[in-house]
Parts: sequence; structure tokens; C-alpha cells
Amino acid sequence: MGYNCLPVDDLLEKYYLSPSYGVEFCVGFLGNLLVVIGYVFCLPKWGSINVYLFNLAASDLVFLCTLPRLSYLYAHGKSETNPYMCIINRYILHVNLYSSILFMVWISMDRLLLVMHPSKLHSLLTCRAALVVTGLSWLAVNVQVAPMISLMIQDHQRGNWSICKDFASLKGDLDTLGYSLGLTLTGYILPLVGICVFSHRITLLLRRQEEALQRQKTAYGRPVRVVRAAAVMFLVLYMPYHVMRNVQIAASADWAGLSQCSRVRIKALYIVTRPVAFFHSVINPVFYFFMGDHFRELLLGKLRKLIRMRQTITLSRPSVGIPT
Repeated sequence: MGYNCLPVDDLLEKYYLSPSYGVEFCVGFLGNLLVVIGYVFCLPKWGSINVYLFNLAASDLVFLCTLPRLSYLYAHGKSETNPYMCIINRYILHVNLYSSILFMVWISMDRLLLVMHPSKLHSLLTCRAALVVTGLSWLAVNVQVAPMISLMIQDHQRGNWSICKDFASLKGDLDTLGYSLGLTLTGYILPLVGICVFSHRITLLLRRQEEALQRQKTAYGRPVRVVRAAAVMFLVLYMPYHVMRNVQIAASADWAGLSQCSRVRIKALYIVTRPVAFFHSVINPVFYFFMGDHFRELLLGKLRKLIRMRQTITLSRPSVGIPT
């Protein structure tokens, strides 16, 4: 080794990434699975908000299923040897990353329209409109992530299809830094601005309603708090990841002129931000209980009904007596 500094990046991958991904899977999987099952079996009538929330939960659930293998590989100091699994894993990861914030934009828009049109007569508050928006959203996210797949294939070809690298370490014909900056702008910054704008509009409308009706609280006070919480969540969780990803890509370039130790430290900081960004999949189920129309009441009612049915079946079973 031509440099004398602690391999912090390798230590973090084994002792930080591995347990972090394991914990995120254990907590987030149960929450998102409960939401998906609840939407399928407990929600008789879907609204536009439910379409967005279900797609968000399904995306989180699929992503979380990739974490156990990553946790195992990092714990044993191994790299993914199957190139197809490597590409699929990175594809799912980034599609979830950018679809999550995009769906939260539509959820915020939906709540704004609901405040503006309480009777739900607006065309965008229908399930059909939500399905169209959802389909276009998945298409947009896949278009954003497609160049990354091309980069991964080129990088795999250079490494004889044996090395699985993170996005920030890929090399190819495409300008990786330029692509990462563009993805940061279109996939993160613009959607975050959208959430903030919708949150601000909801706040203004609610204040006007309060002044007009001369009351302190409105029926839609909770959505504005939840939308604000979503904006804060994506700001706190996503910002460090996107900043350090771009810094990591720039630091690995020859024109940066950084020493190997400096690059190791930057990579270590980048590694720290990755589980933080993915933590949104663990937090998202909280939004489903507060944003969905009566979802929490329907789910709890279904659970109570199942418990009562189980108790009834248990009590109705004939007791087995001991023969005399």
C-alpha cells in the first residue's frame, strides 16, 4: 500500500453499513408490509391519495428486500460477484430513492387540491388521474436512472464482470460528475422545492379559511404539518447523501489532485450518509397512517375484527374431557 492512513472506508462498510442495513430491513420491512397488506385487504374504496401511498409503500418494500444481501456481503468483506444482481440491486436502490420523493410531491399536491376542493370534484383527485400520474412518474424515474445502468455495464466490462461498485465509483464514457449533478437537480432538488411550495400554499389557504370562518382550527390542519415533516425529512436525510456523492465523484477524478488519504476520508464520509438517506423507507410508513383517508381507522378496525373472530373461534371449540 503506497500510503499510510487507516482504511476507514473498509471498517465503515463492515461495522457500520452492515448493521445499519440490517436494522433498516427489520424495522422498515414490517412497517411497509403492514401498509401494503392493509391497502390490499382493508381499503374497500381507493382515492387518489391511496394510489400514491400504495406505490410508495410497494417501492419501499421492494428496496428493503435488497438490504439483507448487502448487509451480509459487507459483514463478510465481500463484493457482489453476480453482475446481474449487482445491476438489479443498484437499479432498485436508485429508483426507490427518487420515486419516494416524487410520490411525496404528488401526495403534497393531492392534499393541496383537497384543501382547495373539499368535495373532491377536481379531476386530479380521481383514481384514474392518480394512476396516470403514477405511470408517468415511474417512466420519468426510469429515464433518470437509465444512464446509470449504462455506466454500470461499461464499468463491469472494464472489470471483467467481477467487481460491483457504488454509483460514485463508476467509470465510463458518460461524464459521471455531470450526470450525478443533473440527477441531484432533477431527482432531488426540484421535487424538494415542489414539496415546499405545496406546503406553503396549503398553509396560506388554511390561514385564509381560518380568517374567513373566524376559527382557530380547520379540518385540514394535520396535512400541512405532515407535508412539512416530509419536506424536513427529505432535506435532512437526502441532502448529506447527494452532497457527499458529488464530492466523492469529484475527489476520485485525476484533476482533483487529492492524496489517497484524503480520498479515503471523503469516501468514509460518503459511506456514513448512505444508510441515512435510505432511512426514509423506515420513516415512510408513519406518513401512511396520517395522510391516507381513514386508513388508520380501517386498519385498526380490521385488526380488532380479526382478534374478535379468533377469540370467538377459541371459545366455541368444545373442550376435550378426560374419559372416566
